[in-house]
Formats: sequence, C-alpha cells, structure tokens
Amino acid sequence: MNYVPGTASLIDDIDKKHLVLLRDGRTLIGYLRSIDQFANLVFHQTVERIHVGKKFGDIPRGIFIVRGENVVLLGEIDMEKPCDTVLQQVSIEEILEEQRLQQQAKQETDKVKMQALKDRGLAIPKADNLDEY
Repeated sequence: MNYVPGTASLIDDIDKKHLVLLRDGRTLIGYLRSIDQFANLVFHQTVERIHVGKKFGDIPRGIFIVRGENVVLLGEIDMEKPCDTVLQQVSIEEILEEQRLQQQAKQETDKVKMQALKDRGLAIPKADNLDEY
C-alpha cells in the first residue's frame, strides 16, 4: 500500500459508510460520495445522530455537504462488525425533547457559575463577543 498525502488518501473511502464529528458538536453518519482538495465532503443517505445519556436518535438529513474546515473527526464504520452498544434508540421527538432538557439544565448551571464568578469580581466574556477582542 502506497502512502497518498492529504485528502487524496480518502479516495479509497468513497462509497463507504462514515461517521463524521463536526466542529459544532454534531455527529453525522452517511455514505461518503465525494471529496475535494479542501477536504469538503459530500455524504448521501445521511442521518444526524443525537446522543443524550444512554439514548440516541437519528434524524434523516439526506444529501449533506460538509465544509472541510468543520470536520473534527472522520472514520469509516465497519458494517460487518456486530453492534454491541448499550445505547437505546428512541424516536426523533423523544431525543429532541431530551436534548432540549439537557441544554436547559446546562444553561441553568452555567448561569449559576457565572453569577458565582460575578459575585467574586470575575467576569468571562460571552462567546459571541470574543470576536471583538
């Protein structure tokens, strides 16, 4: 097997099922159909997998184009390996509700942490204001 540098090494992975983790935290699963020199990816029959605790749900997304700079991790899924996961698959509505509750709880704890820091005379700028610095 010869070494191929850069994104050209992904040519052997076209038409195989992959999992991709994006910079914003989303997880996509689909068939890799195309790549380019910037590592932009095109997926077919894509689903967005949402994990909350021991539950997960898949939201069908169809054809999905991913800009290369947003890829954190890309890996081939072994279709022949038996699935030995302890996760429970639930409906889209149920996983979205679980995700909403989890995000709400995180916002509440972040709010308490920020207030505790503020009470001690410390302040952390909000993420959307960081571009100004």
